Amino acid sequence: MNQRPVALVTGAARRIGATLARTLHAAGYDLALHCRRSRTELDALIAELERERADSTLALQAELGDLERLPALVDAVVERFGRLDGLVNNASTFFPTPLGTITAQHWDELFAANARAPVFLAQAAAPHLTASRGAIVNLIDIYAERPLAQHSVYAMAKAALATATRALALELAPAVRVNGIAPGAILWPEAGKPPAEQQALIARTPLQRVGSPEDVATTALWLLRDAKFVTGEIVRVDGGRSLLGP
Repeated sequence: MNQRPVALVTGAARRIGATLARTLHAAGYDLALHCRRSRTELDALIAELERERADSTLALQAELGDLERLPALVDAVVERFGRLDGLVNNASTFFPTPLGTITAQHWDELFAANARAPVFLAQAAAPHLTASRGAIVNLIDIYAERPLAQHSVYAMAKAALATATRALALELAPAVRVNGIAPGAILWPEAGKPPAEQQALIARTPLQRVGSPEDVATTALWLLRDAKFVTGEIVRVDGGRSLLGP
């Protein structure tokens, strides 16, 4: 059996996910890295990590909305590495749903990625995490507590994941710890954000700046590896913004 700890990270090809992968890999983890569509970016990241340590990664590509695929992802990790020590549910779908325009498809897509898949992956991973006394980290959002206007379905899905984090912490104790991270402004949306809105958000953040993907990744590493007496917690990585409201 592989002697290094092994983590499965969803949505790992780009942005925060790629930083999570680099941070965990540098800390000695072997990694199963998942993507949905960004296979070119994932392959480049895999190649980078393999140059640093050979035979340390596994690429996985799947639509997380397809429930039948989820157990197979976990099986592939255990078949490749012989163990699973951490699950990082990072993959997310984000788009606005103004009231009056919400459809069942919007609901299904946002809940599938942000709430349903993390729970079913946790269910599939639970026996292996129990054997290794491992941990789960769910990427949530401060909007789970303080919803963003015109994003009600996204906020509801992330709130469901927050509740699932606490519920799974109870169900999987004492062998498996389950925690969450609620980031604030880390990266601006890929579609962009007007400079005036950026500055207004920074003005509502006590630390007076945006965070970095590394802020999230180092928190995830702490929760996976070091926070041995922490479970059922959701750590706000938001520069204090939630202290002042949305």
